[in-house]
Amino acid sequence: MTDPTIGRLRVNGATLHYEVRGQGPLLLLIPGGAGGAAAFDGIAADLAAEYTVATYDPRGMSRSTLDDPAAEQRVAEHAEDAFRLLELLSPGEPARVFGSSSGAIAALHLLTARPDRVERLVAHEPPVVEVLPDASEHRALIARVQETFHAHGLMPAMAVFAAGLKKGEDTTEPKAELRLPPQAAARAEQTMANLPYFVGRIVPRFMSYAPDAPRLQALSDRLVLAGGQDSRGELPYRAAAFLAERLGAEFRHFPGGHTGLTTHPAEFGATLRKAFGG
Repeated sequence: MTDPTIGRLRVNGATLHYEVRGQGPLLLLIPGGAGGAAAFDGIAADLAAEYTVATYDPRGMSRSTLDDPAAEQRVAEHAEDAFRLLELLSPGEPARVFGSSSGAIAALHLLTARPDRVERLVAHEPPVVEVLPDASEHRALIARVQETFHAHGLMPAMAVFAAGLKKGEDTTEPKAELRLPPQAAARAEQTMANLPYFVGRIVPRFMSYAPDAPRLQALSDRLVLAGGQDSRGELPYRAAAFLAERLGAEFRHFPGGHTGLTTHPAEFGATLRKAFGG
């Protein structure tokens, strides 16, 4: 596998670490959760056979540093970071964009704010819980996560968060135990280091974000919402499926669950290529 070209980009209040592979039309991959550019190591090389594949560590994650480590995080600013990368790597040309989880929320905002720069967006399980009829329950979950985090620390907060995300899931059939690919296991240490920032700064702001539904509806011909085959009933899946139905947008199933990108990389990459018409 060819090593990526590494770059640094100054943006408002931060310096972004980004990586570029391959050649062809630009495909920007926006990671979610506590992951960074390395989250796409399992699919980037294959996609680089037909695309210029760019990914990055979101501001405050891994190698993308904040000027002010205590700065509040905003979805619009994260979307602007993605726009700045598009401007750098594909000036004047619309690009294909994929976002996962919280990265998919930033990508949805990017589409509404800069539609001229997005040819097609695939948004995998954005937890846009504000669109759901029971949004008030999920606001209460976010508040409980924050209270637990500040009172008892990271791991108890993660336990509350994980239980809330799976609420309503059909648990009658046990899921097969998954063995992570070696690359994914090696990333675990960096992911753990990012978790306090993710739980304390990203979760409360991103999961309280309400997308501009009328604007998205007008752009729905270039939007694909996606959910994991194994995550039906879980909160991010429910939000993505509900939003797709509300907008009349395409909804596709991807391999695995919310983290199918990590657990099923080959199949996930192939499905993503099909979603972009490849």
